[in-house]
Amino acid sequence: MQKFWTYLIASSTVVSGILCMNVVARAEALPVPATNSEQQVNNSQEETVSQVTSVSQLSDVQPNDWAFQALQSLVERYGCIAGYPNGTFRGNRALSRYEFAAGLNACLDRVNELIATATADLTTKQDLATIQKLQEQFSTELVTLRGRVDTVEAKTAELEANQFSTTTKLQGQVVAVVSDVLKNKKVNSEEITDKNTTLGTRTRLELVSSFTGKDTLFTRIQSNNINNPDIKTKEGNLFFANLPGTTGTNDVTIDALWYAFPLGKNTQVKLIANAGAADDVTSTVNLFDGDGAFGAVSTFGTRNPIYGQLGDKGIAVNHQFGDKIALSLGYLSSTANDPTPGNGLFDGNYGALAQLTVKPSDRISLGLTYINSYNQPLLTGSNAATSDIVLSDENFSSNSYGVQASLGISKKFVLGGWAGYTNSKVLTTKGEVDTFNYAVTLGFPDLGKKGNLAGVIVGMEPKVTSSNVVGVTKDPNTSYHIEGFYQYKLSDNITLTPAVIWLTAPDHNDNNDNVVIGALRTTFSF
Repeated sequence: MQKFWTYLIASSTVVSGILCMNVVARAEALPVPATNSEQQVNNSQEETVSQVTSVSQLSDVQPNDWAFQALQSLVERYGCIAGYPNGTFRGNRALSRYEFAAGLNACLDRVNELIATATADLTTKQDLATIQKLQEQFSTELVTLRGRVDTVEAKTAELEANQFSTTTKLQGQVVAVVSDVLKNKKVNSEEITDKNTTLGTRTRLELVSSFTGKDTLFTRIQSNNINNPDIKTKEGNLFFANLPGTTGTNDVTIDALWYAFPLGKNTQVKLIANAGAADDVTSTVNLFDGDGAFGAVSTFGTRNPIYGQLGDKGIAVNHQFGDKIALSLGYLSSTANDPTPGNGLFDGNYGALAQLTVKPSDRISLGLTYINSYNQPLLTGSNAATSDIVLSDENFSSNSYGVQASLGISKKFVLGGWAGYTNSKVLTTKGEVDTFNYAVTLGFPDLGKKGNLAGVIVGMEPKVTSSNVVGVTKDPNTSYHIEGFYQYKLSDNITLTPAVIWLTAPDHNDNNDNVVIGALRTTFSF
């Protein structure tokens, strides 16, 4: 007799489990259980269920439904299935763990009542045969479900045992570069002496932390010994190298540090303590902007040169007006941590940016940029555009205007480019300097295989078109920057990028010999 009752209890449990299992198989995973407070809210929003005594009371259950017989048995023989007041069962609705527990408990309670009274013919051989048949029919699903649970438990245990931190993700990147000046003669009557092939590396370790799930604390540790070749002009700079005139070392420093958090549903605020750049403030609207590790290898090819007038410490605010328009505001100073006179956050060098980014579709982006800066020169371009105004020992302010665009002609061809104008005014002896730059970019994503990228950049690096400032002369001619690269994805973690930069009439002077720079970049990501 005891064996009989055991079979009966198992029968109800298996049938309830089968009903649950079909929902799980369709939804692929049970919903995450709600907290007590969430459950109370859900209960208040759902219609109150009511007991039914016949499967015919459920209007959305038909005799040809696959679970009709199981429901009929549970409703009419055991009375442990509830429906909604409107006479529906909602059999295709996802089942939560709470609902499963409640339904199973109701069936078990009913079985216990029948066992206690023992006054009815509780089961038959036909019932047991039906249950056995159902077990056999769903044996594959039961094994699959059990396997999924075992896999999830194993992966969860592995993650818990090997996780770096509950709040922080560790990631890293190594950029190794072999470079050389392939064609080297004279620029500005000076012999180019940097003729040796060099090998340098930029190594970064990044800690990405989140304390609420919506904020981000970003800390980057960096070592960089890559140097730019001295070609007597600041054109052709390599983005991943140290700034011209500075020497890289193997010293390890905290390079970038910022904290971002939401200020409302569509507004993000970023506080930048060190090594901030344009891509930390806004979108540069350039397919080739890979921060030196991917995309273009040159500073000019990476983004519009007017972005170089920003400092590296300050604040950025981004507000999204729907899916198509975003406004970015930023104020970054390069002397924010210096308390001496003429420096500090508001009394020293700075760059203030405002940009409207419009994205009417997934393939089209447009950026309209304005930058006001103080004593912040351009980082790439002719000597007149980048250095002479600084060497004049004059304080100056600049207003820069830029437009950047990217148009996806197809999935494998992207047309882009930009134009930038900078007007700089000397504040003491008076005078103005006008500087222009532009570029056209051709991008070929997934060329050869998925993950590859080929690119061509043709343009004019910043050129002084007019000047009445003593010591800053107008550039006499036009130099063209022509760059080509092919980024080949060796694996998910390794990319190889050969690149060539050709500068015609360097320093915007036809008297200078052309310069060709070659680079082979290997990027390791982990």
